[in-house]
Amino acid sequence: MSLRPLGDRVLVKRVEADNKTKSGIIIPDGNKEKPLKGKIVAIGPGKRHESGKVFPILDIKIGDIVLFGKYSGVEVTVDDETLLLMNSDDLLGILEGD
Repeated sequence: MSLRPLGDRVLVKRVEADNKTKSGIIIPDGNKEKPLKGKIVAIGPGKRHESGKVFPILDIKIGDIVLFGKYSGVEVTVDDETLLLMNSDDLLGILEGD
């Protein structure tokens, strides 16, 4: 099964954070927060204007690593994988480089 976002929505897979801090301290699973970054899995066709014309989402592409707000999106399960479905406006930025 696959999910194709409608409108200006995107489908994001959370990117798991390291369980170790930079100083080497291991963080137990119970104390970890859900990551606020993810990988774009699918993108909708774009936002539809009142005139009927569709404006595509140009800023992001599939495979980009993005940041999003703590309470952004709706969790959906596709093929036993939990993904987030959210509006492109909920994305805060694209992570570039390492």
